[in-house]
Amino acid sequence: MSTHAEELKLRLMTIELLRTAKYKRNITYRELSSKTGLPVTVLSRYAKGHVLPNTARAKQLWKVLTKLVGLERELRNRIRFNEDGYFDNTEIIGDFNILQQASNHALANFAGKRVTKVLTAAVDGIPLATMVASALGVNLVIAKRNKEVGVKAFLEETYALKDSGVTMTLYIPKDAVKRRDSVLIVDDMVKTGETQAALVDLVRKAKAEISGVFSLIAVGDEWKKKLKLSERCPIEVITYVKAP
Repeated sequence: MSTHAEELKLRLMTIELLRTAKYKRNITYRELSSKTGLPVTVLSRYAKGHVLPNTARAKQLWKVLTKLVGLERELRNRIRFNEDGYFDNTEIIGDFNILQQASNHALANFAGKRVTKVLTAAVDGIPLATMVASALGVNLVIAKRNKEVGVKAFLEETYALKDSGVTMTLYIPKDAVKRRDSVLIVDDMVKTGETQAALVDLVRKAKAEISGVFSLIAVGDEWKKKLKLSERCPIEVITYVKAP
């Protein structure tokens, strides 16, 4: 997708989010004005479709409106850790509305940046990554735990699962990510960062560029150190939760 098309899509979906806040959540223009810092008259013109916000303002509005409309709150309401520190993410990764909002969130944050591929690890990250790749108009690459018979050559990365003594290997077809690619790494949840670090290493083995990391949920932020990314590489997470 061209940058112009991405930016236009962002501007249009920001208007839809504004309308959701105004007409479905019944947030007044006065409240919206106090939260966004924009005059009531400007917000009214946006909501009625008389004018579109420019890209910079659309990004500004998007960040405020998502907090008001509540994707983060919706995610938090569905997170319930068990006694072993795990939670059932079925209701999250299977909810089309959540995935749609999340993919719009990714577009809002990465529109205008160079992204040519989306990379995720099988299996839970696939629904979100598919939606994000569709929103950005790029192809999806899935790192799998087994080699597929029809693929001639692979890039692979082996890593140890924390505190388990077990190793895991991820594989992608060798030609799936090329040197000229700029890859966005997407996953539904980040806990220890081991899987995401392995995805980062796969991109580096392909000698490609990492355009960023996007996730619905992250437990703490210690995992960021394992990724060893430049400060210029954006990491976008919709909601952070404390480790149980």
